[in-house]
Amino acid sequence: MSEAGESTRTLVIVKPDGVERGLVGEILGRFERRGLKLVAAELRSIGPDLAARHYEEHRDKPFYQDLVGFITRSPALVAVLEGPPATWKVVRDMMGATDPRSASPGTIRGDLGLEMTENLVHGSDSAESASREIALFFPGLGAS
Repeated sequence: MSEAGESTRTLVIVKPDGVERGLVGEILGRFERRGLKLVAAELRSIGPDLAARHYEEHRDKPFYQDLVGFITRSPALVAVLEGPPATWKVVRDMMGATDPRSASPGTIRGDLGLEMTENLVHGSDSAESASREIALFFPGLGAS
């Protein structure tokens, strides 16, 4: 938390490949060791409708159908983390580059990722996205 005690929340999804590979504990543990607090978590199957709303900004891109197909193929761990202002940025930095082959060692994708299309984890990319995504997956919880 900041000196003023302010905190913010962000959404994290351990994607189906992370769950399938048994990496949920490793990934969440990295965030907790960094000092982020787990506020909510649920292992769930993400249906096509929710996936479409989640990936709405990518709807017209050529990879959209692959995104939806991937996130809906098997259960994912959806979680809300809380920490200092701009927690979303801390999470994104810890995740590493989208393509694991370019991600720095020490990041989740750099250490554990195998390929761009299966890159283990999603994190909100702004405070606004965090608020929207938390409301989608955990209605009523709020972004703090």
